[in-house]
Parts: sequence; C-alpha cells; structure tokens
Amino acid sequence: MAKNQEAVEKHRDTKALLSVLDAADQMPSATRLRARSYELLSLVPDSTVVDVGCGAGRAVAELAGRGVHAVGVDPDQWMLGAARERWPAAEFREAGAEDLPFADGSVRGYRADKVFHVLQEPGRAVAEARRILCPGGRIVLVGQDWDALMIDSDDAALTRTIVHARAELLGTPRAGRQYRNLLLDGGFSDVSVEVHTSVFTDPKMLSLLTRLAEPACTSGAVGRDQADEWLAEQRRRAEADRFLIAIPFFVAAASASAQTY
Repeated sequence: MAKNQEAVEKHRDTKALLSVLDAADQMPSATRLRARSYELLSLVPDSTVVDVGCGAGRAVAELAGRGVHAVGVDPDQWMLGAARERWPAAEFREAGAEDLPFADGSVRGYRADKVFHVLQEPGRAVAEARRILCPGGRIVLVGQDWDALMIDSDDAALTRTIVHARAELLGTPRAGRQYRNLLLDGGFSDVSVEVHTSVFTDPKMLSLLTRLAEPACTSGAVGRDQADEWLAEQRRRAEADRFLIAIPFFVAAASASAQTY
C-alpha cells in the first residue's frame, strides 16, 4: 500500500514538474537558449550527442532533427516514460550523470541543461563527460544560478529568504557560476562562458513560485502564513499583469583534448 501511494505521489510530482518545464521551454527565450547550446556543440552530422538529464526529451528530438545521433539520458524512470511517449522515435537510456552507459571516447557532443545544480559532486559528472568524449568533442552546460533568481514582490526581504532557502535544499545551487572552473579543473580547453537572462511574465510560471515557496516553508525558513501571503501576492500580480521573474542562465562550452595516461 505504501509503495502504491509513493508511486502515485511520484507520478503527481513528475506531472507538476513537467508542467513547469513545458511552460518554460515554450518561451521564445528558452527556444533561443536551446538553439545557442546546439550551436556551441559544433554538431558533426551522424555523430553521437548525449543530452544528460534529458527530462521529457525535447532537446533530444531537436538535436536528432539537426542530423546527429542524439541519445537522452536521465536517472528518473518517470521522466523517461514521458520522453518515450512524446518522442517514440528517439533513443533514451536510464542512467545518472556520474555513470554514463557509453564507452571511452565514443561520443562527439555532451549537453547538460538544468542538471548540475541537483548533483552533490558535479566534478564527478565532468570527469565522466571527459571520459566519454572523443578528442575534439564538445561539452555544453546550461543552467540557472538558484541564488540569483529575481522576483518582483512587495516584500523583497521575504522573497530573498524564500529564494535562498530553496537554493540551500539543492545539491549545488550555485553550479552555474562554477561551470568555468569545473571545466578547467576537468581538463577541458577553450572554455567559454555566457549569461542569458530570461524574463517571464506569463501567469503559467506561477507554478514555479509554488515550487520555491513550499520547500522553503517545509524546511522552516518561512512560516505557513508568510508563504501563503507571498503566493497570494504573486497571484494578484499575475491577474493584474504585474508578474515578473528574471532568471540568469549560465552557458559554458569547452573542448576535450586528447587524454593522456
């Protein structure tokens, strides 16, 4: 009975997360950001490109449409189920970023979007990326800095508390600003870093704020009344077309040189 309840809750949480991701992915700024990440991969026709933490698989399908053999990898079987349902012609595998199911030097491109902030040891994931990439292969990391979310609110102090409290519940919430050093430490060359700020004013993104406030409340960083009033204010803003979230996304790219043993 407990396992069935756990499965139901997991399915519900996955659907809620997919709703947030779908709303964000359909924004023009997100479409441009994905296109930029593909450009930085310097795609070679028919080569293998891995999208790590692929979620529901949108990038895998888009990469395949650009003429490469795209493979989506994700540790979440529920997400992979959604990906396979949405993109039945695409290839997906269940695995974590620290242990990828590819031979040494067998991959030409590696992409991870909104992944490294949930990892406890992102350096291990970078080392694994380095292992599977061939000489000259490209790695592109995309992700937000969870301490840097900007949300317009009447209560700036409470907003900062909620944002920071939610950030501290993640594995590596400031991974975005660490991308450059992670890649350099991992032996990559030609490292570049860009920042693209996405601005969201669509009420569909209210669900993201719920996913910020509820964990902050559960952790004890803010009280139930505070969280409820903050969310109510954001709903009022959305109804009055005064809603705004700005999220800076770091985009880092680098090349793999020949391994030395």
